[in-house]
Parts: sequence; C-alpha cells; structure tokens
Amino acid sequence: MTTDKPRLGFIGLGLMGQAFTARLTDCGYQVTGYDIDTAKVEAATRHGVIAAASPAEVAAASGIVLVCVISTDAVRQVVLGDDGIKSAGTADKLIVDHSTSVVSDTKEMAALLLADTGMGWVDAPVSGGPGAARDGSLAIMAGGTEADIARIEPVMADLSASFTRFGDVGAGQVAKMVNQTLVLNNYAVLAEALALAEAGGIDASKIPDALAAGHAGSNMLKAVFPRMIARDFEPLGYARQILKDLDMLHDLAKQLKSPTPMSSQASSLFRILCSKGHEELDGIAVLKLYDQKDRV
Repeated sequence: MTTDKPRLGFIGLGLMGQAFTARLTDCGYQVTGYDIDTAKVEAATRHGVIAAASPAEVAAASGIVLVCVISTDAVRQVVLGDDGIKSAGTADKLIVDHSTSVVSDTKEMAALLLADTGMGWVDAPVSGGPGAARDGSLAIMAGGTEADIARIEPVMADLSASFTRFGDVGAGQVAKMVNQTLVLNNYAVLAEALALAEAGGIDASKIPDALAAGHAGSNMLKAVFPRMIARDFEPLGYARQILKDLDMLHDLAKQLKSPTPMSSQASSLFRILCSKGHEELDGIAVLKLYDQKDRV
C-alpha cells in the first residue's frame, strides 16, 4: 500500500465484491470490508481485506466507501440503517454506490446523507461482471458532482476501461438501465438464435467467428454464445438479479413514459425461468426456455 492512495471501504462481498476487492488490494489500496455473510468477509481477508463488523466501522476506517449490494433496500440498510454508513459519515467522506439501484431512491438517500452528515454520493453502477472487476476492465456509469467525480477518478481508473459521468446523482443509474436494456434483451436474443441454429442442424460453435465481421458481431456473441452452447450456467450473475433489474427498468420507463416492449417480453421470460426454480443460475440459462434438450 502506498501512502498517497485513499483508504477505501467496501460493503458487499459477493461475486462482484470479491473481484472488486481483490483488484483493489492488488493495486495497493488499504481496503476495509463488510458483508452480512461472515464467510464472505473471511474469504475477502484472504486477499488482504481488513474485516469490519458493520458498515459504520467500514465508514469510520475509510475516506471513500464503495458499496455493491443486491438491491435498493440493501443499499438503504447499509447506508441509513442501524450501524450504517450514516452513523460514521462526515463531510470529508464519500460513498460510491456500485449497486444497481432505483433512481428516485438513490437521489433521496443521497440528499438525506448529505443533509445529515455532509457526505457526498456518487452512483456508479457497472457492466462487465466479476471477470472485468478482477482485471480492471469494467464499464462504469456515474452520477455525482464534478468535484466528487474528480475525487474518485484515480480509483475508478484502476477498476475500469471506461468511466463516464452522465450528470448529477441518479444519472449513473439511468445509464445502467440503458445498459440493461441492451444486455438483458440480448441474452434472450442469443438464446433464441442458438436454439434456431441447433434445430437447423448447423455447427453453432462457428457462429461467433462467422458473424463477427457483420452487423451481428458483438462482444456478447463472442463471450456468451460459447457458454450457452456448453450449457455452462455457473453464475457470473444470477437470473433473479436480472429479473429484479428488468422490473426496475419497467418502473423507470413507466415514470418516464418511454415504451419498452422488448424489455417487457424479456421480463416475462426471466419470470418464467425463475418460477421454474432456476433463479440461482446465470442469466444465460434463459436458454432453458428455448432448449429442445431441456424441458425442465
């Protein structure tokens, strides 16, 4: 650890949190971490995270507190709940919320925290998954004041291939919903395409390279299609989280009066997938709904 790096806290040590904190400790940051699951805290200490007993303890030990938890309610609990960040918040500290959270709730919580403690807030949801968090190649979408964004830019540079400010608090979450519109619908599109290729009897493994130079080529086709072919549904994220994000997208679109018919269809597919007991599989398991080899 070098003395010129800020002391970081990290709350939420699941799949993404483990990758985030391993990257940050490798980059020389002091990271104090907390999760409600003590086994996850123990796992993080093996790559150098200092264990804390509460979000407040993390905030007390840190200048910048990064949060990556499963829902907006979980963000509210770690920030405003008993032994939350707010109880140790001061004007010289800053929270960076990497969770995918409801836009209006994000703005409300940021305003409450600022009014009560002077602590700033940047919403900075991410795209790329645990692998990108581990190697520092995430896409990070941010909302916050210019001063707060400037303060975290060196840390974000160690975590991301692209870090973009979209506006004030809440803007990062809007950008994440745009990202989810593109990504989560694409899961269903790729599953449909693979099912058609296999039903037609062609070698589906040739599809990513064969189509790469055309308009169908994409990084998702290259990365996701082979995993679908292999029926590798080991979670890099969970189907239940995708459904949660699609429901959030629906609510935001309704507020903005912006039609999202494709996302509504994808939401129905993921709701069926989860209802069949597959909520803990990766989102690419939506293939199960198309797959002639799998009617479970």
